[in-house]
Amino acid sequence: MTSKRALYLRRQKRNRYAVKSSMKVKKPRLSVFRSNQHIYAQIIDDEKGITVASASTIDQALRSRIKKGWDVEAAEAVGKEIAERAKKAGVGGVVFDRGPYPYHGRVKALAMGARSGGLDF
Repeated sequence: MTSKRALYLRRQKRNRYAVKSSMKVKKPRLSVFRSNQHIYAQIIDDEKGITVASASTIDQALRSRIKKGWDVEAAEAVGKEIAERAKKAGVGGVVFDRGPYPYHGRVKALAMGARSGGLDF
C-alpha cells in the first residue's frame, strides 16, 4: 500500500519532469504552493538560483484587499500581484509549475490571474 506522502511526491516528481523538459527555452518558473489557509507563488530563476518575485496571501499589500486567504478570489489576487511584480522585475514569460496540485480551483485561479495580469505561459 502506498502512503499519501509517497503519492504526493510521485505527482510532484512527474510534474517537475514535465516542467524541466519544457524549460529548454530558459524561462523562469512560476512555482505554486497551496496550504489549507494560504496560497503562495514564486518566480524562480533556476539558472541563477534566485527568487525573482514572490506573492502570497500573507503579504500585507494583499491582506487589505482580500477577506480570506483560502478562497478562489484570494488566489486570483495573488496571481495578479505576482504578474505585476514580475513585470517590475523584467520577466515576461514563465513556465507554470503547479507542483503536485491538480490544475483546478485555487491553482487554476492563480494561473488565470497571472495571465490576466500580463504573464505569458
